[in-house]
Amino acid sequence: MKTIYLVRHAKSSWKNPRLSDFDRPLNKRGKNDAPRIGKLLSKKQIKPDLIISSPAKRAKKTALEIVEKIGYPVKKIVFEDEIYEASERTLLSILKKLDDRLESVMIFAHNPGLTQLNNFISNQYIDNIPTCGVVALESDKSWKEIGKNSCKHLFFEYPKKYLE
Repeated sequence: MKTIYLVRHAKSSWKNPRLSDFDRPLNKRGKNDAPRIGKLLSKKQIKPDLIISSPAKRAKKTALEIVEKIGYPVKKIVFEDEIYEASERTLLSILKKLDDRLESVMIFAHNPGLTQLNNFISNQYIDNIPTCGVVALESDKSWKEIGKNSCKHLFFEYPKKYLE
């Protein structure tokens, strides 16, 4: 079985309008949400074989916060330029190229591509993966066979789900 964790970066700051989109940092909420979601994933005993992230500042920081909580080695994160602003097709292409010896992958990326990827490969439609949202999917196919409706929805977690 292959397991895919789709993670949208945490909430970013728009405080400095001169910053490029790529360089936007996390805002206060994002800085709180990322470790909270990391703790939740740790409780679920999520241990991906590979983590791939967009190198954009907000995605990178989200990945670093979450890997700290789940015990994944920071130096093993693969920062992939083509994930930044990637379409569903690009993200799917990245999945299809994975080595079949890997059983699970976590991808830190951006919308709309991330939500569109879920809606293409999953058996469950999601209107929007919110910031710091995590969707877990499972498939009995090889990576190169991942395609339309080939994955079963396991869970969908996001910070606002846990607001008191």
